[in-house]
Amino acid sequence: MLLDILLCAIGFALLYFGAEWLVKGSSSLARSLGVTPIVIGLTVVAFGTSAPELVVSLLSSIEEKSMIAVGNVVGSNICNIALVLGLAAAFRAISCHRTVVRRDIPIMLGISALLLVLCLDDRLGRIDGAVLFAGIVGYTILNYWFAKREKAAGRVPPVAAGVSDIGYVRARWLQFVLIVIGIGGVVGGAELVVWAAQRIMLALGVSQKFVGLTIVAFGTSLPELATSVVAAYRREMDISIGNLVGSNVFNIMSVLGASALLRPIDIPDGGFVASGLYIDYLVMIGTSALPFFFLLKDNTVRRRDGLLLLLIYLGYVAYLVQHALVQKGT
Repeated sequence: MLLDILLCAIGFALLYFGAEWLVKGSSSLARSLGVTPIVIGLTVVAFGTSAPELVVSLLSSIEEKSMIAVGNVVGSNICNIALVLGLAAAFRAISCHRTVVRRDIPIMLGISALLLVLCLDDRLGRIDGAVLFAGIVGYTILNYWFAKREKAAGRVPPVAAGVSDIGYVRARWLQFVLIVIGIGGVVGGAELVVWAAQRIMLALGVSQKFVGLTIVAFGTSLPELATSVVAAYRREMDISIGNLVGSNVFNIMSVLGASALLRPIDIPDGGFVASGLYIDYLVMIGTSALPFFFLLKDNTVRRRDGLLLLLIYLGYVAYLVQHALVQKGT
């Protein structure tokens, strides 16, 4: 048991540092190509920090641990908004570009609602996976098109400080080395997390759903947590909130899309409703909607908003623990 906990901690460390190297390399590459901070946050940084969720869910899908694959994404999206954005905003009020409110958060909410619909038949099949994965391709192209339009209109802000929280690597070869090493760290860490989490789950007698929604989801959200909090500290607000919104979009479309394409995901324990997974989906959609209302007035998430998000996350974790104890008792 202690060895499993140690291996899980090592896996989380590999996930964290691997994602950091991946983000540093890919962000430096994007910066050298002249991409704007909000586009970096919504695409490159979001994809890099979503890499742990991608690998964990892919491996869980291959090993037929479907509740970890799905719970990881749902729990991570809740964690990204309620915990990560909550902590970042509680530390310092976060302002962002108006397009996040007008375009990107509505897209995130629409995709979350689509996932809810796709899961109503208790399964994410290969067609569902293809639809989701096609969506991430379209989302990336859309962001690229908007970036080109803003650049042509002369509305591009300087990128010099855009990734100062992550660190800028000038050498192109070193950018690619960091990307490759980062992917290796993420893959190795994800394998350890899935393997150790499964053994801990069996030892404690708790469900895959609980492990996926809590332990694995928090571990794979560590890159988002570190990136967004440090970005807020550096006053790179577009990177901070863009990372979280983009990461949630990538989690649903690329992570679950690729996992379902690789192997159809059946929702066990009686299906979507009987397993109680619908409650977690509703929490995910509800927490994803809150930043829209926070930002609606003046594009700012204030400290009191951050504290509210943290309270919601603590309440959700308390619900999961209580539900797990009830299940174990029965």
